[in-house]
Amino acid sequence: MTIQFQRAVPIFRIFSLEKAREFYLDFLGFTVDWEGSFGPDAPIYMQISRDGLIFHLSEHFGDATPGSTAYVYMTGVAELHRELNAKNYRHMRPGLQRQDWGMTEVWVTDPFGNHIRFGEQTEAAAA
Repeated sequence: MTIQFQRAVPIFRIFSLEKAREFYLDFLGFTVDWEGSFGPDAPIYMQISRDGLIFHLSEHFGDATPGSTAYVYMTGVAELHRELNAKNYRHMRPGLQRQDWGMTEVWVTDPFGNHIRFGEQTEAAAA
């Protein structure tokens, strides 16, 4: 049998379900695919997605390190930038950055210190 990787799903540590929903669902536009818990007072673990991009969010101690970064290659980064800023989210107004290596990027940071960099190849890399 041949080794074949399917996909990678970043796990981000969260500390407030309310703040996570505000940021990931309301601001970034993700939807909840599923969520689970071992009981009514137990931590939540959930999967969110948007247009094929999947993240796992976990309240479980030890599942992930706060302050992690995920880089998301995409198309339409300028449209994403406009969409996010049109929401007037009071905690963030991300910029649109053109990098020397040919990527145009939008960087966001969630309320728990995790970073997501959305990047689109928009020109050839500088020599």
